[in-house]
Amino acid sequence: MAGISLKDIAKVYPGGNRAVDSFNLEIADREFVVIVGPSGCGKSTTMRMIAGLEEITEGQLYIGDDLVNAVPPKDRNIAMVFQSYALYPHMTVYKNMAFAMKMRHFKKDEIDRRVRETAEILGISHLLARKPRALSGGESQRVALGRAMVRNPQVFLLDEPLSNLDAKLRTDMRAEIVRLHERLKTTFIYVTHDQTEAMTMGDRIVLMSGGRILQVDSPKDIYDYPSNEFVASFIGSPRMNFIDADVISENGGIFAVVGENGEHRLSLAEVVASKEEIAALVGKKVHIGIRPEHLRVSADPKVGTGIAGGVADVVEVLGAETNIYVDVPGGLRLIVREFNDVPVHRGDALSLDVLIEKIHVFDAETTDAVTHRPGGVSPASVSAEKPETAEVIE
Repeated sequence: MAGISLKDIAKVYPGGNRAVDSFNLEIADREFVVIVGPSGCGKSTTMRMIAGLEEITEGQLYIGDDLVNAVPPKDRNIAMVFQSYALYPHMTVYKNMAFAMKMRHFKKDEIDRRVRETAEILGISHLLARKPRALSGGESQRVALGRAMVRNPQVFLLDEPLSNLDAKLRTDMRAEIVRLHERLKTTFIYVTHDQTEAMTMGDRIVLMSGGRILQVDSPKDIYDYPSNEFVASFIGSPRMNFIDADVISENGGIFAVVGENGEHRLSLAEVVASKEEIAALVGKKVHIGIRPEHLRVSADPKVGTGIAGGVADVVEVLGAETNIYVDVPGGLRLIVREFNDVPVHRGDALSLDVLIEKIHVFDAETTDAVTHRPGGVSPASVSAEKPETAEVIE
């Protein structure tokens, strides 16, 4: 098995279009890394360069200790699973799985052993005599995985492999692929535009935009500590609320003033940043980020001193949770995510409180995060702590 090292990798197309630029990443042996981002961000191009299907314009790619920039795909000991599965329609499942080994002149008994062992692992032994047109989407996906597995590759590359499946099958196959990784103990690189796949499958997430890496982190930390507004908005559903604010100092405290006429004030006393970092924001414009689950709602606008007079515009009841879209005086529109059975209906007046230690502050000019991981404290332990009190937007 092997790790992968990408050093200053770039892909430049004719005309100077840099589809991938300054891509630096170290992937450990047996790690499961997910590359995620919007369409056109360069994630599939990066995958194809690792596979050898795209020429690397700049930089060095190492698999293990070997520089492989000029090594043809067939000699990289990498297996790739495509979005379309790419099964040969005229061949049976057995022949599809055996084809690559046959081309490499494996002995017949070795081919048969590997195909049948792999089919048993994936639960497709009963499909070996069928042709692809007789398979369901989930069965075709398992065959595509099996065809890659029989080669015992150093690295698995999976490019949007679940995008053609329905919602239930996607959920089932996510779990199947995670279990497969644990069983094979091989390096996996998985490309997707689906943040749910990224959050539930990878040891680490590589989030790309515009051909560049914006953040590399564990699923938990990329959610709790986004490096900028794009990362914060891309990871999380419903998306993070963003509020324009001016930072002021008043009566010994520092506040973010929000609303068209400065109707509301949000204390910045407990945000995860140093006092010096917060003090440096006074007189500047910032964007306040609040995830929907970090807002609390009351159906009685007279309770507390929150944003009184907000009105529920849309209420989405999703079973275990409810998403409430709230129109707030001053031109604000916020999404609240409640996990309890909250008796809210369209048109109800609401009061909103915010968990102050969970908010994010972003520089309005650079969009970079001002808030960050607590210094000297494990991000995992901090995020696991339940806040004792809720602060209030005044």
